[in-house]
Amino acid sequence: MTDPRFPALYQINTRISVNETAAARGRPATLDDLPDDLFDRAAARGLGWIWMLGLWQTGPAGQRCSRAPDMRADLAVDLPDVREADIVGSPFAVVAYDVNDDFGGNAALARLRERLGRRGQRLLVDFVPNHVALDHPWTDTHPEYLIEGTEDDLRREPKNYAAVETVHGRKIFAHGRDPNFPGWSDTLQLNYRHGGLRESMIAELGRIADRADGVRCDMAMLLEPEVFARTWGDRARPRDGTPPVDRQFWPEAITRIRKRHPGFLFVAEAYWDLEWPLQQEGFDFTYDKRLYDRLRARAARPVREHLQAAPAFRDRTLHFLENHDEPRAAATFPPDVHRAAAVISFLAPGLRFFYEGQFEGRKAHASIHLGRRVAEKPDAALGAFYERLLAVLRRPEAHDGVWRLSACRAAWGGNPTWDNFVVFSWQGARKSGKEGGDLLVAVNYGPTEGQCYAEVGLSGLGDGVLVLSDLTGEARYERDGRTLGREGLYLDLPPWGYNVFDVRPRSS
Repeated sequence: MTDPRFPALYQINTRISVNETAAARGRPATLDDLPDDLFDRAAARGLGWIWMLGLWQTGPAGQRCSRAPDMRADLAVDLPDVREADIVGSPFAVVAYDVNDDFGGNAALARLRERLGRRGQRLLVDFVPNHVALDHPWTDTHPEYLIEGTEDDLRREPKNYAAVETVHGRKIFAHGRDPNFPGWSDTLQLNYRHGGLRESMIAELGRIADRADGVRCDMAMLLEPEVFARTWGDRARPRDGTPPVDRQFWPEAITRIRKRHPGFLFVAEAYWDLEWPLQQEGFDFTYDKRLYDRLRARAARPVREHLQAAPAFRDRTLHFLENHDEPRAAATFPPDVHRAAAVISFLAPGLRFFYEGQFEGRKAHASIHLGRRVAEKPDAALGAFYERLLAVLRRPEAHDGVWRLSACRAAWGGNPTWDNFVVFSWQGARKSGKEGGDLLVAVNYGPTEGQCYAEVGLSGLGDGVLVLSDLTGEARYERDGRTLGREGLYLDLPPWGYNVFDVRPRSS
């Protein structure tokens, strides 16, 4: 199976999907019961990768943390009628990289992967490298894999340390954390300066790679030596006398996994300008939070400047408008801004990432600590927009073609609205005398009507008449190819307006 250069990924909240299936059937459900239609629709939309969020086994300690009174108040914001049974615990407080018993175990995952494979789809799963659950077996078998503290640490920083009863007696362990926030209270921090821990985590990755096609690595940048040192300092010096290890983890881990599984996909959740280093260390794609933030700020020039990044970096970024951490796009962007942002985000080169409920216009955020979400009525208009956009993404030039950002200029002197435009093209391959497809995408990413001239940026179209047909609307224009090449395409679009033109010579 060969993946397109810029594939599309669809994230499914496993716990909620299994629970909703159970409710619909009136009996307990597992991965085997997830309806075929869920995956059929994803395949028909060109979503070649399925990320099953939260597959792994969690434990009672994580659930108790999620049910604490201070946590319950936050969960009630997402689910006002939240009940005790709805609070299932974070899927990132992993006890074991085995499929949760509630979902049917590892055998059910194998069958699900077979179902996806029959549809030409691949399976992406979670890898949580930074931390484990409070009740992970390593607290007993390998406490040296964790960062230990003291009773003084616990008194001084109760949000960053926890007391755990182990077979060795009471121990103080550090919570998993990043250097900017208090620790995650349902986790324990892994010590990447310990050689044995590193080997064990590579072994865990290997077990995952035997059962899936790729991993999304949670907070992958926390393992970078400079970040780890800034967070933990000398506290991470192994206490069992083994020599500390300070080299990068990811290059070794990725290289070893790919020796056994050459096509295995590595996706990094990454921030803090560490995306490029992680790409250099072997990740196929890294989160593009900066593009999301700039689209959310509703300023076109920073978006254009971001898209001018070197292709070696830009082409390996992951674009999104929402995910399980971010608020829902339909609640964050007004409808017209939402559509304009989606055209830019998902037609730019990179991995296109969609979250379940996005196409239906869900607005209520669903916490990963919950097994139930608010019922919402689908937004038919937004759904129709996404169906048109996904049809464009299925065109070969949109995932395997040549992408080019277009220069824009003022339509006339003193008209500054040209600066709100983001225009780019996709050109398909032309081989053996057969014409590939060509696309020209134009977005007025601004709050006022705007005009500009944009270079077309497509080669080999000749000097005859060109037909520009909007694939997301009804517009159709005929323009002289020579004039377009010399003067550019005149655009006049309403606030947040867009066109996605199919461009081709007019047949005689």
